[in-house]
Amino acid sequence: MGTSYTEFLGEVQHRIEADTQGEAARTTRAVLETLGERVDEGGATDIASPLPMEIDRYLLAVDHGQQFDYDAFVDRVGDRLNYDDLELETGYGGPAAVDDADVVYRSKAVVALVSELVPGGKLANVDRQLPDDFEDLFEFTEAETTPWDELSQ
Repeated sequence: MGTSYTEFLGEVQHRIEADTQGEAARTTRAVLETLGERVDEGGATDIASPLPMEIDRYLLAVDHGQQFDYDAFVDRVGDRLNYDDLELETGYGGPAAVDDADVVYRSKAVVALVSELVPGGKLANVDRQLPDDFEDLFEFTEAETTPWDELSQ
């Protein structure tokens, strides 16, 4: 199933209940850059290949194979979502802060969407590269019902 950049972000926006597509893009980038940092280059390429070109680069344009645990993953995604890695000096302020529980939920939502687009074996290769404490990240990938399913009803 091929999907466009706009369709991908629209689905992320729906799943995380974001007000804007920009928020969905920010979430997608934060999660996929961090995941790309944790897995090796081959794993990142495997899961990036079926994604829209504007999104696959988040997985590919990072320093791959870094060793960190799930808590550090959540911290890194949170830092990116909260722009802690940037020095923003704007008159209109930055986006609202995202707490750890929301970071975890957003990460699971993006990974679940990626899992729907990536052939099963390729995502399993990535899952095997991660320590057991990352199991929570894949919670929605095989769930019979997800929180966003209920939103559609």
